[in-house]
Amino acid sequence: MSEDVLKKVISHAKEYGFVFQSSEIYDGLSATYDYGQNGVELKNNIKQYWWKSMVQLHDNIVGVDAAIFMHPTTWKASGHVDAFNDPLIDNKDSKKRYRADVLVEDYCAKIEAKIEKEVTKAKKRFGDDFDEAMYLKTNPRVVRYQEEIDTALTRLGESLTKGDLADVKALIEELEIADPVSGSRNWTEVRQFNLMFGTKLGASADSATDLYLRPETAQGIFVNFLNVQRSGRMKIPFGIAQIGKAFRNEIIARQFIFRMREFEQMEMQFFVAPNTEMEAYEKWKQMRMKWHLSLGLGEENYRFHDHENLAHYANAATDIEFNFPFGFKELEGIHSRTDFDLKQHQEFSNKKLQYFDPELKESYVPYVVETSIGLDRLFLAIVSNSLKEEKLEDGSERIVMKLPPALAPVKAAILPLMKKDGMPEVGERIVNELKLDYNVEYDDKDSIGKRYRRHDAIGTPFCITIDHDTLKDDTVTIRERDSMEQRRVKISELNDIMNNEVSMNALLKKLI
Repeated sequence: MSEDVLKKVISHAKEYGFVFQSSEIYDGLSATYDYGQNGVELKNNIKQYWWKSMVQLHDNIVGVDAAIFMHPTTWKASGHVDAFNDPLIDNKDSKKRYRADVLVEDYCAKIEAKIEKEVTKAKKRFGDDFDEAMYLKTNPRVVRYQEEIDTALTRLGESLTKGDLADVKALIEELEIADPVSGSRNWTEVRQFNLMFGTKLGASADSATDLYLRPETAQGIFVNFLNVQRSGRMKIPFGIAQIGKAFRNEIIARQFIFRMREFEQMEMQFFVAPNTEMEAYEKWKQMRMKWHLSLGLGEENYRFHDHENLAHYANAATDIEFNFPFGFKELEGIHSRTDFDLKQHQEFSNKKLQYFDPELKESYVPYVVETSIGLDRLFLAIVSNSLKEEKLEDGSERIVMKLPPALAPVKAAILPLMKKDGMPEVGERIVNELKLDYNVEYDDKDSIGKRYRRHDAIGTPFCITIDHDTLKDDTVTIRERDSMEQRRVKISELNDIMNNEVSMNALLKKLI
């Protein structure tokens, strides 16, 4: 079922100009995608909402845009040269390559699906009297399933932390995990695979410097910590935000734009005094969840997942997971990174990266709390959740994208009923009045019904129809996407309606 949903999302994304396979005329390039005319609008609106909520609404957070190329020592200091690895395993029969940890996680996800099935059946059986929390704790089958998940993930985490790759393979064999393609259990040994893309900087091969395409955007913030702090006269606690491209040579990139080799991150590093990081960590967990819930994709589709296997730089970490068509997966990471990053760069650069605290009258290396979203993953979450197939009262069906109105690529479609009698001229006037503030589209091709369906399919919140009555009284019919309700309004009222319903302010107000 989930594969069918994802296939529909991929097909719809291509047909309506959201996402295309990169270099498609040359048969494409694995795990790279291009955003089409509607996709880039949606993506830019997501970025704008994140940026405004993170920078504009906080007087102690500013932004930067760091270069993709960085001095190679950056990645030595950050630990990426030595520790940015994934456990790789090959199937000898299918010749397919996998991440060993993902094989175990997918195995556990299947058990989790069994738990959800048991819960669904119990809800139907017990009705309003059903206590889900108690059921999860006491039902023998569910408890057994959960113990199996916990045992596997705990062992996986411990083995990866110790670097015991032989035990990771042993775990895969003990769980009888088969190759998803061939069903074979004939596995190679597990080995480490560095995810960074290498490149060269220089005019000739002899004098070229080895560089890396950045695997994350965070280091560009850390190396600019003092530049921003001093030039902006920033006082701790303060944050630095950034949106930018990152590159990872993924062992296996899959699930459409969920895991790509070239992707975009929206990150904020929040610098705090030592011993205050856990308070900031808890605060940002709640603030970030509130931000996600403001999009209206359904509270039941989000959950926190605390890390058992902490990264080398962290003393606490959690993911905000979203219920994608293929199950709950990481959408945003929130990490307490301690003072690891600034101390490492201080050591490797021989430059002091400290903050003088005027209240304490002492200098220290700040601690950092990070929030990091995969922009492409958020795009996929919004699109997959918003795409609906509806059966209407007259028996017909429609495909509609119920996108958050403020994020929709086109905010309103201006539709003259006919291409004559002065209707196109009125349509042009309305477009000119609205387009300074909103992305609107003039559409006079096909019947009005087909135009409604076309704009339903790309998520346009409003269709504004011009008819013969418009020429008499300056009113238009405005049709709302989700309810399909229609009402007559004055052309002079359109700006206020748009401002109340589809402006970014309508979303931002939910956060204040």
